[in-house]
Amino acid sequence: MARANDEVEAILREYADLIAITGGDAFKARAYEKAARAIGGYPADVSTLDAEGLREIPNVGRSIADKVAEYLRTGKMAVVEERRAKIPAGVRELITIPTLGPKKALRLYEDLHISSVSELAAAIEKDALADLKGFGEKTQENIRHGIELLRRAGTRVPLSLALDTAERIVAELSAVTGCTRCAYAGSLRRMRETVGDLDVLVAAERSAPFMDALCELPVTAEVVARGAKKTSVRTGKGLQVDLRVVPPQSWGAALQYFTGSKAHNIRTRTIAGHQGLKLSEYGVFDTGSGASVASRTEEEVYARLGLPWIPPTLREDRGEIEAALGEGLPEVVTERDIRGDLHTHTDLTDGLASLEAMVEAAAERGYAYYAVTDHAPNLYMQRMTDEKILAQRERLRELDGTRGRMRLLHGTELNIGPEGEVDWPEEFLAGFDLCVASLHSHFDLGRTAMTRRLVWACEHPYVNVIGHPTTRLIGKRAGVDADWDEVFAACARTGTALEVNAQPDRLDLGDEDILRAREHGVRFAVNSDAHSVPHLAQLRYGVGTAQRGWLTGEDVINTWPLTRLRRFLRKGRRG
Repeated sequence: MARANDEVEAILREYADLIAITGGDAFKARAYEKAARAIGGYPADVSTLDAEGLREIPNVGRSIADKVAEYLRTGKMAVVEERRAKIPAGVRELITIPTLGPKKALRLYEDLHISSVSELAAAIEKDALADLKGFGEKTQENIRHGIELLRRAGTRVPLSLALDTAERIVAELSAVTGCTRCAYAGSLRRMRETVGDLDVLVAAERSAPFMDALCELPVTAEVVARGAKKTSVRTGKGLQVDLRVVPPQSWGAALQYFTGSKAHNIRTRTIAGHQGLKLSEYGVFDTGSGASVASRTEEEVYARLGLPWIPPTLREDRGEIEAALGEGLPEVVTERDIRGDLHTHTDLTDGLASLEAMVEAAAERGYAYYAVTDHAPNLYMQRMTDEKILAQRERLRELDGTRGRMRLLHGTELNIGPEGEVDWPEEFLAGFDLCVASLHSHFDLGRTAMTRRLVWACEHPYVNVIGHPTTRLIGKRAGVDADWDEVFAACARTGTALEVNAQPDRLDLGDEDILRAREHGVRFAVNSDAHSVPHLAQLRYGVGTAQRGWLTGEDVINTWPLTRLRRFLRKGRRG
């Protein structure tokens, strides 16, 4: 069941798109986008608020609050229904294409009667857009790339949505009488950045109560198939959930088997075969006698194969078997290892919560240190000034030490310009505890220019971390084109950390790039990039991605004690 805040955020964003499609007031559309973002990041459950309570949320005025209250009361928003009726479904399908805005989607429908993604792809291949104003070669290439991203994403959902759904289902099924164990498996347990379907396992003697319970859950929109051993349903978000009930004595073998990956399982079955054993979802069996020799726990199953237990995030056949048999597996970083968050925002720029609220929430997470890194002035829409950032520093120094032993660091997120330049001169940057530098524009520079831009940022004496390095948005925007090995080498040489940004639509760096960068000796920072209090908890997705990249606590600078972190942040500067 989706969080009410997320549902309201989605419908307000849709309304903003519908306003734009129909040529409505751009200011009005922007107002609804701001309200959507504010509600999505609001810590309290909006379903518990009346219209007056809703108006206390930033950027939610009386009119928007009334519409949200209507939606929470009826499940519908009349203005959205009216706008939907005016716009062909095909146009609404077209705006799901990354890089294709609502106005261009409407032009395509009105001028060329294109009303689906497949029709648009065919039209581009036939060069049917050539004479349409505003659809030159560069625009068509961008749209073609957007279609590729959309198709690549397919029916897969973001890690965050899959995990939220899975945890709700596991909690519900765990409460059913007769359940001895319940967990999610599959690519979600391996923390892949997107998930095709959910695999949920229950250990119990009787399966019927659990199959019944799954079919009756609020999250279930459709029963796809129902059986004694496996039942499949589809959620309202289109995510398929496959539930399997196994005997308690087979729990470990089933969890190992259904966690995967396929390539990892092929390797473990091959090892079993070489030892005269057979490995299946029911256990490890002696091939000759057929007797079960291991099945109850994953540790028992791996041990019978002569292997240590392998963390699920490593099970991709990317060397984990060889490491387990040889020099040993890495002790991958965990969320408990993270001592502080080094990239967060407040309402001084584009965050939704005050400095005080963010500091309080960080302290509740038990951090030893916490950095506030609001945007610098070159990201003009944030309207940062020297006076504002210095006033924030003064207030932060006042708060330092007032939340237990947690220490506060004053930082900033700098904008990396097209030539690698950053905001503020060096003498001003010297006053910050740390500087994160990120790309926010000029994503289409050529490979050579982009590489040089990133390397120059790394070489800046006050840049400590490159934030969301590739700028990718999963399923929406590909990362920038650069010689990443050269960038990774520059980071290692200059003592500049690369961020593993935990926002679920970023997860940037991704696991494969982390593996490459790690070979260069790069250090990393796993950060939430939080823009609201709830966003702080998104750190778990970054940690999962870091694990998939084989990172240990030694690799991640924000697992280090503050004294060691401060030495790293000095970046070789004297004095």
